[in-house]
Amino acid sequence: MDGRDWATFLLPYEQTVEELKVKFKTMRSELKKREEYTPIEFVTGRVKRLSSILEKAKRLNVKMEDLEQGIEDIAGIRIMCQFVEDIRRVAEYIRARKDLEVVYEKDYITNYKESGYRSFHMIIRYPVQTALGQKIVLAEIQIRTLAMNFWATIEHSLNYKYRESLPDEIRLRLKTAAEAASILDSEMSSIREEILDAQRTFEDNSNTTTQVLQAIHQLYFYHLVNEAIRCQEEFNVIWQRQDMVAMKVLLERVRGMISRAKKGENTDGV
Repeated sequence: MDGRDWATFLLPYEQTVEELKVKFKTMRSELKKREEYTPIEFVTGRVKRLSSILEKAKRLNVKMEDLEQGIEDIAGIRIMCQFVEDIRRVAEYIRARKDLEVVYEKDYITNYKESGYRSFHMIIRYPVQTALGQKIVLAEIQIRTLAMNFWATIEHSLNYKYRESLPDEIRLRLKTAAEAASILDSEMSSIREEILDAQRTFEDNSNTTTQVLQAIHQLYFYHLVNEAIRCQEEFNVIWQRQDMVAMKVLLERVRGMISRAKKGENTDGV
């Protein structure tokens, strides 16, 4: 091992991971607001541990002076999706970005590994602005479903324990589990529309409930205390019945009270 300052060496990678996490989380929020559905479930990231970097460099015969180009996943981002179909869509979004360059892709979903590993990998070049100027950093983006991620996390832990030499029995059971995870993904894809419809309904009901409570709170701001108390009591009854039609009617009525209050009208008896 050379005598470089490893903490300093890893700084651009740490910055890359933090910036990319923010960007993909922002993409998720924007897509949710624009389309009411986002193919991104959640985003994580990590900088490879120094011990793992050195072990991989030894395994791949990468010289210490060539680490920046020879080890492509020192900075790593994982994007989790609900459905296999979403993975392709996320990859398209990444390809279209102007703030990074896709170097190459590895499709381990169509061509999954012998172990059963499934994921979609994209190696990118990312320009990070350091205190000393711009630096181009290689990073790996892994896009996978929740089921794929669960399996890969377990396999990684077992490989670490057994130093890449898994016992045959565990290897076979992992492969069987990978096939089960793939079947699960296929089943979820087959009822995708029903799942999305249920999620949209839940989201809509949740938003309506929040809006009603916020609107009732506003009544106090306009000194409509009696009206606020009555509306809160009505809300409690509706909430117990889970009657979302009545909840939306209540929302419009409370908004009407607020609107008239803003105009200085008398809302008594409404």
